[in-house]
This record gives sequence, structure tokens and C-alpha cells, in this order.
Amino acid sequence: MIDLLAVRGLELHFETERGPVQVLDRVNLSIGHGQVVGLVGESGCGKTTLARAILGILPLSARVLGGEILLDGVDLLRMPASVLDASIRGRRITFVPQDPFGSFNPVFTIGAQIMELLKWKSAGLAGTGDDGARAGWMPGLLRPYPRRRYRADRQAVIDLLREVQIPDPEQMLRKYPHQVSGGQRQRLMIAMAFLPRPDLIIADEPTTALDVTIQAQILLLLRRLVKEHGVSVLFTTHDLGTAYEICDKIVVMYAGQEMEEAPTDAFFGKPSHPYTRKLLESLPNPEGEIRDIPGEIPGLIDPPIGCRFHPRCPEADANCRRARPAPSAVGERHWVRCYHPAGAAQPSLATPTPRIAR
Repeated sequence: MIDLLAVRGLELHFETERGPVQVLDRVNLSIGHGQVVGLVGESGCGKTTLARAILGILPLSARVLGGEILLDGVDLLRMPASVLDASIRGRRITFVPQDPFGSFNPVFTIGAQIMELLKWKSAGLAGTGDDGARAGWMPGLLRPYPRRRYRADRQAVIDLLREVQIPDPEQMLRKYPHQVSGGQRQRLMIAMAFLPRPDLIIADEPTTALDVTIQAQILLLLRRLVKEHGVSVLFTTHDLGTAYEICDKIVVMYAGQEMEEAPTDAFFGKPSHPYTRKLLESLPNPEGEIRDIPGEIPGLIDPPIGCRFHPRCPEADANCRRARPAPSAVGERHWVRCYHPAGAAQPSLATPTPRIAR
């Protein structure tokens, strides 16, 4: 069965006054239907850039130098912008941001903003001919919201707000963003991501701005909705505990390169790349000790040749400095890009204590 999403050899730079910043170096990623894939790594490793490249919302300074982003076998990078906006972005692929407060306009009610979204991105638009994007910019801008579809969309909003455990949804729609808590705002953003009935949701560190107890509630809610709606999720995070709780598969990135991909249990139980092992060793152990990774993350204007982790890697040799290793299988659906992967006999490292039942 073909993957829902396949990123192949994606190479992306940002143009700056100091030279091109090599943010993504021939990155590969796949997401199956109904699968939750965690994209983990330290800040600045390229997680958010990869997520935004998939959604097609990169800044003007971005330059895609090669690769493909295939959605059901169709390359989004070669799709006309008008088609991407009309049928993919905000419909088949939706987005849950890290900061829910900054994503709402403070001068309009929550209901007005959700209904404005659905005016252009509603699942009810399919096959109706009422697509403003197809009608041209000015006709689409001035086109009214058909009354019958408005009523159906509003009821869908109310039903989904109940699903995300928003009390009194109709009253919530009359409120302004500043009148609700951070946890409620994130529940609203999750509901908005599900409303167009997408195939893929990109969640960019959606629990980072929340306290620990609310994080657990949001993760439990997201897992339940994913299962009930059969949607796939790309979940970016730097929190390994969060990835353990919600993801079926984990991909670890470092300095714009993917290092290892494995089912969640194998990722935490038998990590193979030296960077993955160092990353897991940095988790607090039962004695409360925390170990950092020696060295510094390389700059991406002039990154190291070969494996970008080699300046910090205790296993590095001349091969690591000369060429980036090809992926090699170390287990079922478990591969690693390393000339010296840890074998199956290596002891497993600490697994995060789950905040929700897996």
C-alpha cells in the first residue's frame, strides 16, 4: 500500500547575507495512512522547516534545490500554487500551531474566525462548485457564504467542539480569544484542524506552551481523535516523553539530516545511531542525573561534510567525515544512517515515564 506522504531527498536552503543556510540535506520521511509519526530533535534541527515545506508555507528566502514531497503519489512541489491552495493546503493537509493564542485574531470572535475558515476550506465544498479559489480572486473574495452550507458547517463546528470537550460550544463561539484559557485555545485549534476532514494533520509542537497536566489531556484527546477519524499526523517535538506517548513511529533529525527511523518501542528500546543514544541518555535517569551531549550543534552555513554529527560522535572515523552514510536496516521497519550502528545486543536506554496510557 502506498504511503499517504513520502518526502524523498528534500534539499532546502535559506538565502541570507552570509550565504545559503543548508537547512535540509536530502531528507527522507514517510507517513502511512492513519499513522502518527514523531519528528524529534534539538531546536534548530529542521523539524519545523520540514513541516512547513510539506504544507507549502515557506518564507520567500527558502530555495528548494531538489527532492519530492509526494501526497498519494502526487508531487506537491510541482503542483501549481492555485491548485495547492484550493485542494491541499487547509483541506487535505491542515496545521496545529505551537502558539494557539498568536494564531487567533484578537478583534474577532472565535466563531467568526472558525466560520471564515470554513467558508473557504469546508469539507462541504467538495463537488458543489462553490469554490472561491476556482472562481478567481475578486469573485471568490466577494462571494457570500451559502446559507444552507453555513448552517451545516456551523452544526459541524458545534459537534466537533463537543468532541474536543469544549463546554457549551455555542457560548464559546461568541467569545474572544483572550477570554479562554491556553488549553481551551489549543483544543479549538485541534478542532479547526479536523473540521475540513483532512488526510494529514501537521502538529508543530502543539503542547509546548501548556503546563504538564494540560499537555497530558491534549495528547490523550489528540490520540482519541486520530483513532476515531482515521487521520495521519506528523507530530514535531523536542520532547521525547511526548513522542513516546502519542507516536507510532519516530524519526530523529540532527542539523538538517534524518539519522534514524523506528517504531516507537524499538526507538526507545534499541536505539542504534550514536546521536539517538546520546539524546536518550540526556533524559533524567532514576537518580535524577542529566547528561548533556558534548560539543556544539554545527552552523548550517558551512556544515560538516558527511554525517553532520561526526564532530560530536565518539564513533566517528574517516568515512563519517567523507560521505553521508546510506540508510541500513537494523530491525523490522527500523533503519539508521550510520557507519557504526549499535547492534541488537546493546542495552536499551531509559524509557520516558508515560503521562497517559499507551
